[in-house]
Amino acid sequence: MKEKRKLALSTQIFIALVLAIAAGIAFTGNPELATKFIKPFGTIFLNLIKWIVAPLVFFSIMSGVISMKDIRRLGAIGGKTVLYYMCTTAFAVTIGLIFANLFKGTFPVLQTSDLSYEANSSVSFMDTLVGVFPNNFMKPFVESNMLQVIVASLFIGFAIILAGEKSGKSVDAVLAVNEICMKTMEMILKLSPIGVFCLLCPVVAENGPSIIGSLAKVLLVAYICYVIHAALVYSMTVAAIGKMSPLKFFRGMMPAIILAFSSASSVGTLPMNMECSEKLGVPKDIYSFVLPLGATINMDGTAIYQGVCAIFIATCYGLSLSFSQMLTIVLTATLASIGTAGVPGAGMVMLAMVLESVGLPVEGIALVAGVDRIFDMGRTTVNITGDAACAVVVSAKERLSGK
Repeated sequence: MKEKRKLALSTQIFIALVLAIAAGIAFTGNPELATKFIKPFGTIFLNLIKWIVAPLVFFSIMSGVISMKDIRRLGAIGGKTVLYYMCTTAFAVTIGLIFANLFKGTFPVLQTSDLSYEANSSVSFMDTLVGVFPNNFMKPFVESNMLQVIVASLFIGFAIILAGEKSGKSVDAVLAVNEICMKTMEMILKLSPIGVFCLLCPVVAENGPSIIGSLAKVLLVAYICYVIHAALVYSMTVAAIGKMSPLKFFRGMMPAIILAFSSASSVGTLPMNMECSEKLGVPKDIYSFVLPLGATINMDGTAIYQGVCAIFIATCYGLSLSFSQMLTIVLTATLASIGTAGVPGAGMVMLAMVLESVGLPVEGIALVAGVDRIFDMGRTTVNITGDAACAVVVSAKERLSGK
């Protein structure tokens, strides 16, 4: 007897979204029932995410830094690759923030049922810079200060590398704890359908079905940013540094782009991406390193998603972000793109980090989680296209240097 196929998590979340909207509409006459008896279960789900995010990022980044011994051996190729990925990710989240701010007048302001959130007070750039560095080991975890968690993990990760053979046992311990954190996150994310239903239902009950239209608007803004980032950033870098026509690049990448959009899987698209990169003239020794690394740490599409969703959620809660807060989002999303490498549901994990870094309500995740699959198709396409653009750029730089 054949086993019944389980519904994909994305399908379960979408079903939960539909049910939450239906139930929310049913409760519009008496929203107190939804906020009193349904919302607490959503709060439990959020508490679990908040609980695991800091240790997950801490150990994940340390694992990534430890593995960079391989990048150091590859020398110049590794340095150029990481630099390219970090710069384009910073550009991506900035584009997301700019366009989300342009369109935020079309986003709704929600009733939040006695929830009170205040944006962090505006601080100077130097205060922001100083605040990145922790003065207490446990404080970043207690306060969920993700930038400080990331900086702490970088210092300890590099210290483990510098300790050499003496750090053998600590390396094994970091890798083991990182795997445990990832498995814990997997278990928590399996509760996403319940969490989305219990968080979104009260929102719809209080605001009515008009909230549905806002989801279409935020999706449109995200896809505008996806197209602009690919058309501008990747075209410019491929043409200026890679010495390749952008039309030739995108035409050669089309099979991988189509596969990425339909599968929403960077890793699943990797073989096709390698084939396309080879046809574009990238040597095997370069694309075999750059592309797998990019599938793990390059998250330009996800970074755009962070910026757009942060502004959307802030607007929904009647908040405005200061320049220093938006700078914090850029820094957090850029560094977290490596920090959440290989994490299941990385988009949701990163969004929780970004929201907490600027004092926005993590509950806002429920507003976009139901259509995350549609976001994911676009952001995966941007991610793998960026990987290939990096391979073309690094290949051109290596040719110029005569290596």
